[in-house]
Parts: sequence; C-alpha cells; structure tokens
Amino acid sequence: MNFEKIAVQVPKILLPKKGTDMQSWAVIACDQYTSDLSYWQRLEQQVERGISTLNLVFPEVYLEDSDAEKRIAAINQAMENYLADGSLEEQPPGFILVDRKTTEVESRKGLILALDLEQYEYTKGAQSLIRSTEGTILDRLPPRIKVRENAPIELPHIMVLIDDPEQTVIEPLFNQNLESVYDFDLLENGGHLKGYRVDQPELISQVVTALEKLADPADYHAKYNVDGDVMLYAMGDGNHSFATAKAIWEKLKGEADDLATVMNHPARYALVELVNVHDSGLEFEAIHRVLFNVNCVHLRQQMEAFFAARKTPLTFTPCETLAEAESVAEKQGDAHAFPVVFGGKFGACAVGSPEYTLTVATLQAFLDHYLKENTTARIDYIHGDKAVTDLGGETGCVGFYLPAISKHDLFKTIVLDGALPRKTFSLGEADEKRFYLECRGIQES
Repeated sequence: MNFEKIAVQVPKILLPKKGTDMQSWAVIACDQYTSDLSYWQRLEQQVERGISTLNLVFPEVYLEDSDAEKRIAAINQAMENYLADGSLEEQPPGFILVDRKTTEVESRKGLILALDLEQYEYTKGAQSLIRSTEGTILDRLPPRIKVRENAPIELPHIMVLIDDPEQTVIEPLFNQNLESVYDFDLLENGGHLKGYRVDQPELISQVVTALEKLADPADYHAKYNVDGDVMLYAMGDGNHSFATAKAIWEKLKGEADDLATVMNHPARYALVELVNVHDSGLEFEAIHRVLFNVNCVHLRQQMEAFFAARKTPLTFTPCETLAEAESVAEKQGDAHAFPVVFGGKFGACAVGSPEYTLTVATLQAFLDHYLKENTTARIDYIHGDKAVTDLGGETGCVGFYLPAISKHDLFKTIVLDGALPRKTFSLGEADEKRFYLECRGIQES
C-alpha cells in the first residue's frame, strides 16, 4: 500500500520470532560510541548466546580495522541465516507504534513506516518532500553502501521528524486499544521500549489523512510564510544511512532495463521511525567535537590565524573549570563563544563578528581547514560534556563544547536557510539513540 502524495509505504515489517530474547536482539545505532571500543565489546559478550541485530550491523568503531570485507560478508550471511531459519517473521502490512522510555525522559513516541526515496534529495538547495537537516558527507557513504548493496534486509536507526504542533499524526494512536508486539528493557542504560501493531485500515487512513493535511501547500506556505515546494519530513538521525539507501536506489534505477518495472522494487523505500519534533520526550542535544593527535599550542595558533584572516578575531580566556568557561562564553554578547579543553586545561573561545548564523558553523569552518592541513589529526563527534572532558583531557587532544539549537526553530530554519552544518544537533544523548529492532526485506523475492 503506497501513498505517493506523502511518500509513505505501508511496509511488511520483519520482527523476531516469538520467544526471542528481545533484550539481546536490540542494540544501539552503529554510529554511537565510536571512540569507546569497550562499549561494543561488552555488547558482544551480552548477546553472544542469542540472535542479535549486533550481527547485522557494522559498528563504526571498527571501520578502520583491516577485516572490513570479512565483517560485511558475515553481516550479509547472518541476514540470510535469520531469514532462512525463521528467526525473522514477516508481519501483515502495517505500522509499528513505538514508545521509548530513557534515563532522561518518560516517553518518546514514534511510528515505524517506510518512506519513498524518490522524494528525498540530500544535495544542497534540495526542494524535495523529504530533506536533510544537515550537510551530507559523501565520503561517509561508500562503507555504508558496501554493507547495504548485497543485504537482503534493512534495519533502521533512522529517525525522521515531522512538524506537527497539534499532534495529529502519531499521538492519537495511543488512544486506541492496540496489540502489543514487544515490551522490554534495553541493554546498556538504553531504557525501555514498547511497540504496538497498527494494521487496521481505519487507523492507517487516519495517519495518512493527517500527514496529507500537514503537506497541504496552502497550509504549509501560511505556516512558514514562504513560497516553494513543501517539506513534510526532515531527517533527524541516520541521515547518512538514508542517503546510502538513496544512492543504492539510484544505482538500481540506472542499471535497470525496464524503468517501469524497477519502480516497484522494495529498495525504492526505506524503513524509518517518524517522530514529531514537538514530542515532549524529544530533546535536542548539542554534538561536541574532540580532536586527537594534535599539538595544542600549534592548534591555538592556527585558530587565531584562521579567524584573523577572516576579520573575525578569536579571543581566548583561560579558565580553571568547565563551569567557569561556560560562564565566560555566555557573557560574550554577539560573538560566537564556546568552552574548550586543551589537554586538560579549560578555556573559552570567542569569535567576533562571525560570518555564520550558528556557532557550530563558525567552529566547523576552522576544523575543516585544520584537518585538511594536518592530516595526522583526527576528529570525533561526541555526545555529553563528560565524554568531551575525559577525551579532551588526554595529552594531544582538544575538546570543543557546543550549544544546542532549539528544536522549535528547526523546520523553519531548514525551509529558509537550507541544511545546517553537519553534526549540528543530536536527538537526545547517546543512550537515547534509536535501537535496531524492526527489519524489512529490500531484495526482490
């Protein structure tokens, strides 16, 4: 069942067979804890006795290892095995309503459905129904493409946002008496997850009607006071995974002998969790930066030279603690200011007369330049102040603490200004990221 006007497909979702240890089955998104190998080693020990999505994904902490091809082959084989031995069972066409409790929030609501990749573009200036919220790094796609291109199934950590202040799409479903399909605690401080089946025609119609209302051009133009094509969906988490699915879909189309036939291929769609940006359980957190393998003195000199050349001078104030650095940064007026930790020593940086709207864009412009000029340095994108402090406290490391943006400004910002700088915001803390659970077949049967 497809609803082209709103880019929705009602999918046939694959769930683990009854009796599966769901706690071992579900693991966190592969792009989390990329500097914490011990996290993933603990997971391997915790899930080794049962079937698990850990066997179906490529944790990015291992991306630089020499056994990538072997790991990808093992992932695809595990997928084949789970399909062949009945570990995964296909459900009737329908959605899954999700209720996630984390250590930070009592409830974050979502709806699992499939979106049409034909109506998604990640290029700069895209005017598609589904749009990226931040820049897509093309260099990050090839390893993901290698994992997905021969995979018989997909399992998403993708979260896509809708701007539904009246709560018309997802929230009314919680007033229905729905069948529970899972209810369990998640591993590693992940909280609790409940899922409910939504396959009744009248409820599917209810969701579709509400989405069509959000996508009505007249309402859209009045809402944002703009002309132009409607943006109904904005990528939240998993933008590069969605872009990977798009790249493979475009390749399939390009190689097809009969375009009309390939348009019905299951790879045209991608499974996602839809979340209302106005959900009280959805919090936007900042994504911080940590540099490794750097000379801290040289880095500061490079920062000063970079911003001086742009007539946006940098000032640095040494501080005893992170709290002091935060206080100093808050008092910098119109400057773009942010706390830093240079090898364990705190301070506050302030860039005067900034070129960009967002502080993250000001910093990222320098970091991109620095990393291009200093190829031995490495960057990681970090959630949580403590992790930045711990990592930035090491010799040869620098941590940058960045502010969060308001979630209520996100859609209008994207509509007016286009995609934000990459890694501008995070949907919650690391432990709140989506766990893999639902799957869907993406090869022709």
